[in-house]
Amino acid sequence: MQDEYRTVAGAGVHETEVSRSRFLCALAPAASEQEAQDFIASVRKEHADASHNCWAYVIGADASVQKASDDGEPGGTAGVPMLQMLLRRDMRYVVAVVTRYFGGVKLGAGGLIRAYGGAVGEALDALGTHTRRRFRLATVTVDHQRAGKLENDLRTTGREVRDVHYGEAVTIEVALPDSEVDAFRSWLADATAGTAGFETGGEAYGDA
Repeated sequence: MQDEYRTVAGAGVHETEVSRSRFLCALAPAASEQEAQDFIASVRKEHADASHNCWAYVIGADASVQKASDDGEPGGTAGVPMLQMLLRRDMRYVVAVVTRYFGGVKLGAGGLIRAYGGAVGEALDALGTHTRRRFRLATVTVDHQRAGKLENDLRTTGREVRDVHYGEAVTIEVALPDSEVDAFRSWLADATAGTAGFETGGEAYGDA
């Protein structure tokens, strides 16, 4: 698995103009290929009168799914440069749709490649991206007496507390970088006088 990847925080649109043609780049996070396709369909519907609605998406932390469409522009001048821009920026789980309203001036193949790739790059800059990092999920089990202080200590030391469950004992789910698991185990033993249970689980991605 990739240790980290970049994605967009939320959906948004950024507009650029090239030789009187309007290029509207809509970006959105997409957890699956279906989500990406649904977003593309919604943009197509919104801009059904546009000259072109070209798109590209990258799904998977390892970029295992990569697809793009020129939507009627000359082959390789729209979808591919959009996809290349997403990959160049290490973007994952993201979909981009560039809607073009033709302004009457032909741009030529080179101009189209620059315009479509540039529209995605400018939208990423304008809308902002953030890094998600791979974490090891772990469960801490502690008695009620120590739970409140321990949870507070976890948060104040910057650990990601994902869930807290109160039962006979208190279980706290945390997310740790793999490299910090051993150090955390030692810290936990010191913080709870060796009374807390600690168990590692699977992996997940979280905000860095």
